[in-house]
Amino acid sequence: MQSSFPQSDSWLTHRVSYGETDAMNVVYYAEYFHLFERSRNTWLRDRGMSYKTIEEQGIFLPVREASCRYRSPLRYDDLIYIRVGVQEWGRASILFVYQIYNEARDKILATGSTQHACVNAQGRPVPTPEWLSALDRQEKNGSSS
Repeated sequence: MQSSFPQSDSWLTHRVSYGETDAMNVVYYAEYFHLFERSRNTWLRDRGMSYKTIEEQGIFLPVREASCRYRSPLRYDDLIYIRVGVQEWGRASILFVYQIYNEARDKILATGSTQHACVNAQGRPVPTPEWLSALDRQEKNGSSS
């Protein structure tokens, strides 16, 4: 992941629930990917779009690669902030990047990325639509921060 974060970002506020943790009271590693998904939805909604709307246009965005670097554990009842942005618009893909911060927003607890293919309803790759990539240049409708 590059050191500078995309300027067209969004923030999701989240309080860790008991059900997201394991027996050691630490967030289960796979839950981070749910947090990434929720923050992607926030990024889209901040720009007046949703996954449902994208799929109604015949475009689907399956994850083809995902990564997470766990720096410090998230624990039950922690208030965290997930920052999300699009790092790259490929010919037929999108690369989202994530940073998870503590409550004070002064420490990065985890970083990650997900690369999504652009496919049609039959699962065949299609070029990233201009109307979709234009979201990155669009002003946010509202702020989640």
